[in-house]
Amino acid sequence: MKSLGKLLIVCVVLFALLQVVRPGIPAGPATAELQAPAEVKQVFEKNCYSCHSNERRLAWFDEVVPAYWLVRRDILTARRHLNFSTLGSKPSAAQKATLYEAVNMIQLGAMPLPDFVKLHPEAKVTPEELATLKNYLAPWSSAPAPVSESAPTGAIARDHADEAAAPVSLAAVAPEFNGLAFDPTFESWKPISATDRGDNNTFRFILGNDIAVKAAQSGNISPWPDGARFAKIAWQQQADAVGLVHPGKFVQVELMVKDTQLYKDTEGWGWGRWRGMDLKPYGSGAGFVNECTGCHQPLRGNDYVYTLPITPASTTRDEAVNNLAAALPAAMPYQPLGWNVITMFVDQRNRSIAILYGNETAMQSGRVRGDAPTGKSAAPVYPVGAVLALVTWSERDDPHWFGARIPGAPQSVEFVKVSAGSMSQYQRFAGSGLAEQHLDASTETQRMSFVLGLAPVQLP
Repeated sequence: MKSLGKLLIVCVVLFALLQVVRPGIPAGPATAELQAPAEVKQVFEKNCYSCHSNERRLAWFDEVVPAYWLVRRDILTARRHLNFSTLGSKPSAAQKATLYEAVNMIQLGAMPLPDFVKLHPEAKVTPEELATLKNYLAPWSSAPAPVSESAPTGAIARDHADEAAAPVSLAAVAPEFNGLAFDPTFESWKPISATDRGDNNTFRFILGNDIAVKAAQSGNISPWPDGARFAKIAWQQQADAVGLVHPGKFVQVELMVKDTQLYKDTEGWGWGRWRGMDLKPYGSGAGFVNECTGCHQPLRGNDYVYTLPITPASTTRDEAVNNLAAALPAAMPYQPLGWNVITMFVDQRNRSIAILYGNETAMQSGRVRGDAPTGKSAAPVYPVGAVLALVTWSERDDPHWFGARIPGAPQSVEFVKVSAGSMSQYQRFAGSGLAEQHLDASTETQRMSFVLGLAPVQLP
């Protein structure tokens, strides 16, 4: 008993001494606080400011070492990622992007941290509070910039810098700062999905190499197999004269490479991003990877992948694949979802998204990379035997990203088979069950001209 008493005294003394070892948590007034309506700031102040501001808001039990050490580490880490006391000093676009990411983290249940909410239940974001934030951000409330009236339908807008830039050699693109090499074969990969991003007015194609495509088609994505590679290619949005929104200026390409051993320290994935027509590596050092892993952390149950592949395969997880968008009848003359993509567009009035696919013969056209300046490019000239497929879906909200929409139920599929002379053929499948529809000759000619006149997306 005496030994136990002595041990207890030692523990009490040690505990008291540890309370002295408490490095500071800097605190102070806001220097450039987020400017937002009072009801929006109230939500952020209640649920986020404990960690994401310069204010010091610790409960009494947070002050006790060793819990204090953990709390301090979390606060300093949180402030580096998002600090509402200084957020107002960033450009408006950066502020908006930060807020969208924050709301998405809340929607996915990643923020506030679940362990934090257990001890601080008052920080739990209510559905009403989340709705307040979403209404404030209001994706798709700003229209994309219109394309020049002199440009053909779906053509690409370029700024003067892009027109003057020398063509980039994909084989000579520098690796990322973390050592990930650029993969110049990404343009030939097959489509996995596409997204319409209302949070930043961009379009994105998600392409996969053969390993990734086979995994998606079989449902072998939990986890994705080693060797799988994704390319997420982004363009600015441009509206045309009739209200359709097309891909405009090329923004960037991001790569994810699965190798559980080589990238064991970054969730089993290699991450890379190259921006602009000259494909410059993103960031200023290898630390950029922390942005990638932090953003993808809420999707760890889906092997850190945000994309819902368009596939008929089933999985055990909800909202891991997009079966609805893959529901094309087997009786169609072609199954275009496995072809390469040429371009896409959105009809915001009807809330629909369309992707133009081409068979191998169509992709042999020298014009499909879209490398001519706006207003100077004619419609692509496809060789005899080329088949184009314009697949249109209703749009649905992306369950993994607030502010994004993805393909939903198929609305129509239009095929154009290029033949010699004026003998090209047009077929349309639409309505319930995507049954074949026969249009009058004039309408078929108009639709055929529209499909053939869609300009390819711009690539480096």
